[in-house]
Amino acid sequence: MHIINFIKKYVMSTELIIFLAVIGFLIIVYIFIYNGLVSRKNQVEYASGAVNVMFKNRYDLIPNLVATVRQYMQHERGLLEKLTELRAGAMNRSNMDVKQMNEWEHQYSQAMKAFNVTVENYPDLKAGEQFSRLQASLNECEAQLAAARRTCNAAVMDYNNALEMFPSNIVASMMNYKRKDMIEVTREEQQNPNAGNLFS
Repeated sequence: MHIINFIKKYVMSTELIIFLAVIGFLIIVYIFIYNGLVSRKNQVEYASGAVNVMFKNRYDLIPNLVATVRQYMQHERGLLEKLTELRAGAMNRSNMDVKQMNEWEHQYSQAMKAFNVTVENYPDLKAGEQFSRLQASLNECEAQLAAARRTCNAAVMDYNNALEMFPSNIVASMMNYKRKDMIEVTREEQQNPNAGNLFS
């Protein structure tokens, strides 16, 4: 009788240990996946912030651009005002979602394309030292912005993949995480990838 009771206790304790081990393993896997998703979400937010910093740097150069060319382009006041207006809109980028940001970028590219055509009529402007320095600053800013966009889109892709892949998709749905949009580049920006082309 004692032997039967001992065997029952041993079998029950072994089953309990196995059950607890499985539960412990699942908890560890859940924590690992949860932390991975939080890390990816934070990377997307960090990369988005870096893109916004680059956008701000670029748009902070616009007043210098406007001041430099204003004396040459008095009759192009509407274009200069448009660039200034777009810069003011850039200050509200933190309130924009990715679609609004992409639309804003499209408008900016169109305005800079029009500006490029206008600058062609002012050879003295293009030869000026201040304008050349501004052009170099814009080129550097565009290169940094392109790198920040690539980093941001890579982080978004990694995050979106984690939301769709098993088993992290189960944890992501429990956390109510949603897909994020990538930053798109307009056709105009693809044709004019840096500010140097705008002033050549």
